[in-house]
Amino acid sequence: MNRKLSNSALLIICHLAAVISILTLVFLLSVIVFNGIRAINLEFILTRSRNFGAEGGIFYQIIGSILLVFCTALISFPLALGTAIFKSECLKNFYLLKLSSILIYGLNGIPSIIFGIFGLVFFVHYLNTGISWFVGSIILAIMIMPTIVLAAYQSINSIPKIYRESAQALGLSKWRVILQVIIPQGIGGAITGLLIGLARAIGETAPIMFIATAFSGVEIPGSLLEPVTALPTHILILSQQATNPLALQNAWGCSLILITIVFIFSISALFSRISLRPVSQR
Repeated sequence: MNRKLSNSALLIICHLAAVISILTLVFLLSVIVFNGIRAINLEFILTRSRNFGAEGGIFYQIIGSILLVFCTALISFPLALGTAIFKSECLKNFYLLKLSSILIYGLNGIPSIIFGIFGLVFFVHYLNTGISWFVGSIILAIMIMPTIVLAAYQSINSIPKIYRESAQALGLSKWRVILQVIIPQGIGGAITGLLIGLARAIGETAPIMFIATAFSGVEIPGSLLEPVTALPTHILILSQQATNPLALQNAWGCSLILITIVFIFSISALFSRISLRPVSQR
């Protein structure tokens, strides 16, 4: 009787926690949609901001954010996929495997502001790059690499051993096995991890605030060492003008656009996980 009672109590607590979490998410999204939808129109999306964002649109902020995450993907994906392959196929020592896992999880747990401080000290001051969107992409790539590595590693490890043995029995070298068997079968997990990482990266403010973005007066950059303006930092600036109704309305609209982009990345990650499953899991 006590066991049934405790099981029922635990089940109720779990359901209650799930309901509270879902209702909190629905409430937050409802508030953002309700307040942001009134600010969104074609003019808001396709025009530049004026008066420190209180007027005009967010065209260059959208372009800046997309440019940052696109370059972040180009930098992080091959490095993370290579790391996952090396960890799975080449690193056989138990202690080195354990150490690599600790380092990856440790990097994943570093607060985003620390990445921003590292970029400010090392790139902006020591290497004298100045405020650069490319430096911001490098920092964001480092920040999301653990997510991609872990997703790719789990995907590669789920490939049945018989696939490797069959390829080797046909005379393929180790690197041919990696290129023709491991990567095609494990690429889906890496892409899923990349999309999840980009969903996180596009909403980050602290890592790019002092190294990659300017708060106003910036358009499309003409070189790697120029700043951009991005959606998260734009929302930060607008929130500091909350007493201005126009600025507050633009902040809600910018927030809704950012949430929509994050939602697109998240849904894309879900579909990529379903459509790019290894043959062994279909």
